Amino acid sequence: MNKTIINYIQNELIVSPEAVDIDAEDDLLGSGLLDSLGMMKLVSFIEKRFELKIPAQDMVIENFMTVACISDYLKTKVS
Repeated sequence: MNKTIINYIQNELIVSPEAVDIDAEDDLLGSGLLDSLGMMKLVSFIEKRFELKIPAQDMVIENFMTVACISDYLKTKVS
């Protein structure tokens, strides 16, 4: 799961992916890796890729701060 999300961020959301090495524990917003538009695109990708709808109440920083947080959240939603 981490690898899928990291690959999407590197290949679709970052202008120069070869210059950025993303770790599952990197703060996506705080570090500037993603802006709010990038985060919206990431949420859309996750919903399509993992075939689920993320409710508004689940779109909190604790669930989307890092790739590891996203994976932990998804593990509770994906069977």
